[in-house]
Amino acid sequence: MSISSNYTLFHSVTRLNHTSYKVCFDAPPHIVSDGLWGGKENGRTPIKSFFPMFELQILIIFVLTQVCTILLKPLKLPQFIIQMIAGLIIGVTFEIKPLEPYMTILFPYGTHDTISAISSIGFVLFVFINGVQMDFSMITRTGNKAWTISVVGLVMPLVIGLIPIILFPGRLERLENANGHGIVVALITHSMSSFAVIASLLSELQIQNSEIGRLALSSALVSDILRITITTNLVVMGNPNMKMISRNLASLFALAIFIPLICRPIMFWIIKHTPEGRPVKDGYIYVIISMVFALGVLSVKIDQEFVLGAFILGLSVPEGPPLGSALVKKLQFFGITLFLPIFVTTSVLKADFTMNFSSYVMVSTGIVVFVTHLIKITVCFITALSCKMPVTDALCLSLILNTKGVVEIGIFNALFDNDIINGQTYGVMIISVMFIASIVHWSVKLLYDPSRKYAGYQKRNIMGLKRSSDLRILIALQKQNHISAAIDFLDLCCPTQESPITVDVLHVIELVGRALPVFIPHCLQRQASGSASHKSYSDDVILAFDIYEHDNENAVSINTYTAISPANLMFEDVCHLALDKVASIIILPFHIRWSADGVVESDDKKILRALNQKVLEIAPCSVGILVTRINLIPKATPTTSITSEYSTTRLAVIYLGGCDDDDEILCLAKRAMNNPRINLVVYHLVSKDCIKELEDLMVNSDGLLQEMKNAEGVRYQQIFTKEGSETACFLREVVNEHDYFIVGRRHGISSPQTDGLSEWSEFPELGVIGDFLAAPDLNSSASIMVVQQQISRKKELNGWIL
Repeated sequence: MSISSNYTLFHSVTRLNHTSYKVCFDAPPHIVSDGLWGGKENGRTPIKSFFPMFELQILIIFVLTQVCTILLKPLKLPQFIIQMIAGLIIGVTFEIKPLEPYMTILFPYGTHDTISAISSIGFVLFVFINGVQMDFSMITRTGNKAWTISVVGLVMPLVIGLIPIILFPGRLERLENANGHGIVVALITHSMSSFAVIASLLSELQIQNSEIGRLALSSALVSDILRITITTNLVVMGNPNMKMISRNLASLFALAIFIPLICRPIMFWIIKHTPEGRPVKDGYIYVIISMVFALGVLSVKIDQEFVLGAFILGLSVPEGPPLGSALVKKLQFFGITLFLPIFVTTSVLKADFTMNFSSYVMVSTGIVVFVTHLIKITVCFITALSCKMPVTDALCLSLILNTKGVVEIGIFNALFDNDIINGQTYGVMIISVMFIASIVHWSVKLLYDPSRKYAGYQKRNIMGLKRSSDLRILIALQKQNHISAAIDFLDLCCPTQESPITVDVLHVIELVGRALPVFIPHCLQRQASGSASHKSYSDDVILAFDIYEHDNENAVSINTYTAISPANLMFEDVCHLALDKVASIIILPFHIRWSADGVVESDDKKILRALNQKVLEIAPCSVGILVTRINLIPKATPTTSITSEYSTTRLAVIYLGGCDDDDEILCLAKRAMNNPRINLVVYHLVSKDCIKELEDLMVNSDGLLQEMKNAEGVRYQQIFTKEGSETACFLREVVNEHDYFIVGRRHGISSPQTDGLSEWSEFPELGVIGDFLAAPDLNSSASIMVVQQQISRKKELNGWIL
């Protein structure tokens, strides 16, 4: 193959042999041009300058990646696979004769190394960010199940794969001469799991918060640390000079020990000198980023990969806010959004896909990859089953731990650049990554549905409770101003020694700057620490509810928890805890909070509204959404009497009848009427055209409505309305007469009393009546509890009803 200097960045190109060329270029080289016409005399045209060509190539890769994303969206492929496909397309166009001249102009000889070197910054930052997000201390707290699965899944494929290598060394030597260490590389790399790759897969599938997701991340954390330890030591031992082995080994251990010992205290000092609630100073961030590349250079000096120093430094950074989250936020765009896709695409461009399917390269490497994954899937599956996991979950876990991704691409790219594997072996490895990642992604998405455990038939609601049963409530909070509203609702439930309640309080916090979701039971945390002074993310929540439990001794039992998870997966923590604690109702704060004068104090659509909507959809029990305006419920005790010195709360129940939600609010109202300082009014809205249905309702309502109607201290009032406009007029009349409303959500149920109101509904999660009462134009100071009884769902999966 001859190369014309006109299609390169160089003045002249002379061929020396089949693969080597002698080039001539200016020193320093042309970085920028003088424009399309300004560089004719001095030669600094865009086609002969590095920076304009680099920008053009980035633009081509970006456009092609976006086009592939749109066209391949129905296949639901991982994002990095689409970037790899873009690289394949660019590589194939070089082989098409009519397009070859144009591709030679767009990707001239001499630019591949430039764009690859610059884009490698993206891979380094990707490894560093994942190191920051890893909580290394979790490795000491990981359970035996995760350790067993990760160690067995790593050791068994290596041991089984090494047996034929030891028994037939001559055959291995011939194969290695043919494909350049492809068999050993395939065996080692495909036996291991990468934390960053598995975390990315679980994030795309949105299951990192599920039970299998947490177990997979814990196993991957152990496996990744073992992988780094094995590979770095193998690189050191690969040097034939014993003196160099000793030097590099000592330097490696010094790097692994002194970076955490020196850098981690410095970073804690940075956190200590950052005021609470304020961002970390940019100067500190830039110093840490500079250390990433300095340690990378140091890693190369001891014959290790550039990314090793970045990874160790990332592990030394305290995960989460303020420092970890600041680093992730600062590097996310340039590291992962911009440079990493270019790195993946250019890595695929290097591969040689002109393979002979009958060659030793294709057959031997392909067989090793297939057998290694088959062994790893089998041993992980059997180990998971021995840990008493369900068959489907065990299969999904074994598939997840076998996935491949960007980290493996970076490893194969480095091995190819260092001439450890040849172009054809590199091509096989790249194809194996694409196939394995796609198969795992599709298989897990098909097999695993985390919401299936909520699709049961067991009734968990207030109406289904026996008289002797205590009421179990789960309260989910996010902000401090949710605490007082939640305590007011507990007072509304009127806990007494004869009718106690058990409350599980879950403080949900958005996962930022870390990869592992965290779930903290504070009762166990306090027992483990032996002191109430143990620092917690939820100190204010714990203190407030401890005081409330103390003030209502023997009437209220409270347990507090903290869940740190991605915003789009917080519902998993809420629903799982409700299922585990057999809660009868989940109480959620509404995403908008109004002050008494109608001014919006906070509005959190991104987290709270998404959480509420998802919990309403899959909750394993009843759900209540609490719209808070002002806290007016007086604190009740079992010995309180009605006297003028105590204020009362005017509670209203809006009852339409004909659905389970309305029966649930009557059950809640029954508990509230036991509080002597609550004046309860039940408004029964009846359609003027449905008098006969009203009579049937009074007969067949299981005594709930009749009991409320005849209860002492409860005012029952029938309101006849013809349509939604009359209902709206009535609600406007009474809205300022009450401090608290309890209404049913009645989602998907139409009735004459609400005809026309749904067209003006802004928040469907509140139902028609709740949405109307929450409207700011009513100028009301009343809080609203919107209740949805547990939805019985039949969930079909793979043709079977679960």
